[in-house]
Amino acid sequence: MRIGYGYDVHPLGPGRKLILGGVEIPHSKGLLGHSDSDVLVHAVCDALLGAMGEGDLGRHYPSSDPKYKGISSLKLLEDVMSKLNVKGYRVGNIDTVIVAQAPRLGPYLSAMQKTIAATAGITPELVNVKVKSGEGLDAVGHEEGMIAHAVCLIEPV
Repeated sequence: MRIGYGYDVHPLGPGRKLILGGVEIPHSKGLLGHSDSDVLVHAVCDALLGAMGEGDLGRHYPSSDPKYKGISSLKLLEDVMSKLNVKGYRVGNIDTVIVAQAPRLGPYLSAMQKTIAATAGITPELVNVKVKSGEGLDAVGHEEGMIAHAVCLIEPV
């Protein structure tokens, strides 16, 4: 078995949809970046790529490449899962944490879990999504950005 760790951070700003775990969440700000900036899915992708020894998202999907401008991070996860399958691995589990001050994400965690699982082609029980507040500290606590962490276990098929 192999373990991977993923981390992502994006600033919040006006004029963008807030997408987390592939789910659109009503909010006055969205995450800024080259793709849809879904920090949760980015962290999951980085964890899976890391477990495979394949670097990170920037190596495979550089922000300098215009074909990834505005892309759904779920499309990136689909491609990462293709790489995982080609290498002969399957997902044992994925555990994640979103760090965000606002909005309240509790009502959306199940939808995020199901969306990530469906995109990855695994059962929802293999995906865990948690949320923690920024506790009013630093950029996250001041609602300037969001962070996500992910850990995964992959096993040979």
